Amino acid sequence: MVLLTLTTGMIEAVSFLVLGPVFAAVQTGNVLLLGFAIAGAPGISATVSGVSLAGFAFGAIAGSRLESAIDARGRRWFAGALVGEGLLLGAAALVIWRAGIESGPHGQVDGRHLAVIAMVACAMGARNVTSLRAPVADVPTTVTTRALTGLLIVLPPLASDSRVGGGAGSELRRAASVAAMFAGGLLGAWLLERAVHPALALAVPAALVLALGLGLAALRRGRVSVPG
Repeated sequence: MVLLTLTTGMIEAVSFLVLGPVFAAVQTGNVLLLGFAIAGAPGISATVSGVSLAGFAFGAIAGSRLESAIDARGRRWFAGALVGEGLLLGAAALVIWRAGIESGPHGQVDGRHLAVIAMVACAMGARNVTSLRAPVADVPTTVTTRALTGLLIVLPPLASDSRVGGGAGSELRRAASVAAMFAGGLLGAWLLERAVHPALALAVPAALVLALGLGLAALRRGRVSVPG
């Protein structure tokens, strides 16, 4: 889950710095950006934010149905969800490469950007379903606000609310979640600033998610004994 959080930071770097300004996973930001755009704020596109919201919604609905169907058949839905997400992100990276998207649209939105935004947001919608179905406390993979708040109010000498779960395990998970998101954003932005093609910058997290899903699937199969 921490690795998935890292990939979220990298994906959002590409979304915000190349495709936007827009977010693919942090839809709270898109709701705000949409409001800013409608109010007439310069440099922000209501179309881009709207497409991201729509893609996210579609991904969440489709991801929920797909993961439930896999689960109902008694198969490993978590690994399957990661493989599907990785493939979709990889397809988005391929579209970036083939469409020749090399830098931000600078206020000029066209179909190429919208197609990629929709694909990436769709993958992140499915990711959020995966995170909800496999709840790991304090590591939601796509946001860090709750993890950061929980970390701040339980760490001594700042601890001030005994009703918020604490302990070494919780503090470690919260710290890892915040650090992973920061590191992912930093790495993604660093790659783009070093003139790495946006397609490659998105392909890296896509490959990590895909490898994680395939690795989990292989690990599960290795633990199952086959008669004969």
